Amino acid sequence: MKIVINTCHGGFGLSKEALAFYNKRAGTAIKYDDDIKRNDPILIEIVGQLGEAANGTFAELKVVEIPDDIQWQIAEYDGDEWVAEKHRTWN
Repeated sequence: MKIVINTCHGGFGLSKEALAFYNKRAGTAIKYDDDIKRNDPILIEIVGQLGEAANGTFAELKVVEIPDDIQWQIAEYDGDEWVAEKHRTWN
């Protein structure tokens, strides 16, 4: 499975060009990139095709690949993200 993450401090974000490209390909009118699932095949394709041009103002987007059978979540520190396997926690 492929997932898009942000690899720098600042946070996930698409450029205006990438968001417009996404909306055109998906047939949607999404205004905020937060509404796009990170494993969306169209998002993955766009980040792959546009490269750095897909990056929002404070983003450096990267496609990472994990095994298909993993329950995952995106973890972050100051906007710098990584994919983590979900597990149970209590406090």
